[in-house]
Amino acid sequence: MRIIAGAYKGRRLATPRGATTRPTADQVRIALLDTLMPWLPGARVLDLFAGAGGVGLEALSRGAAHATLVERDARAVGALRANVATLGVETAARVVRDDVARALSALARAGERFDVVFLDPPYDTDDVATTLTALGRADVLADDPVVVAQHLT
Repeated sequence: MRIIAGAYKGRRLATPRGATTRPTADQVRIALLDTLMPWLPGARVLDLFAGAGGVGLEALSRGAAHATLVERDARAVGALRANVATLGVETAARVVRDDVARALSALARAGERFDVVFLDPPYDTDDVATTLTALGRADVLADDPVVVAQHLT
């Protein structure tokens, strides 16, 4: 996996070993981030079920001010932290190792607000509806946010 465009274009990203995560395909990331470009400059991005961080780190590469990357799988978090260090974005990216519901609660308590939210839960769960409900209740969305959910169709 690699960063496709922006300041870190071409930089390789580590991916976790094993089948516990599924990186968003390059074609999907290209379409997604190209579509989101009007909202990215200066945005605060929340990447839920972040895996190795392909979407959140790509958003930083394209001008987002900050990305919070939430992932609970230990191997994915290891790759995610390595990717943040490799890109040198430790001050612009925060890795949260936790369940999404608990992370949303903690972010709300801390007064965090996000302009762009991306969620890509495992396909074998019903976490899209559950996460969207939790996101709506958590009070972490900025005014006029953009929320994108990837799911199996």
